[in-house]
Amino acid sequence: MEGCFLRFYVHEGHRHQQTLLWEWLLQQANQMGIRGGSAFRAMAGFGRHHIVHEDHFFELAGSLTVEVEFIVTDQEAERLLQRLRQEKVRAFYARIPARFDVLNPDPGD
Repeated sequence: MEGCFLRFYVHEGHRHQQTLLWEWLLQQANQMGIRGGSAFRAMAGFGRHHIVHEDHFFELAGSLTVEVEFIVTDQEAERLLQRLRQEKVRAFYARIPARFDVLNPDPGD
């Protein structure tokens, strides 16, 4: 199949409608019928302000990035991005062309 790798970069403490944004993104994609998604917490990183954040025991929560990613068709990506536009969600994302399939699929695949 042809589609894209859609990855969002959000702060771990960022919320939308009282829900953590990374969790909200996964919920929305699931409700839209997207086949799967994952969220990964960063160990360290920096953004546009060039401040390096690292995961330390005493660091304040919410300062690191969570990557939320989906491998989807172009139509699914557009539907999800349109949903974020409607909700006025501000988030940085990357959209990379991808070819994907399932090896030895089950009949339900």
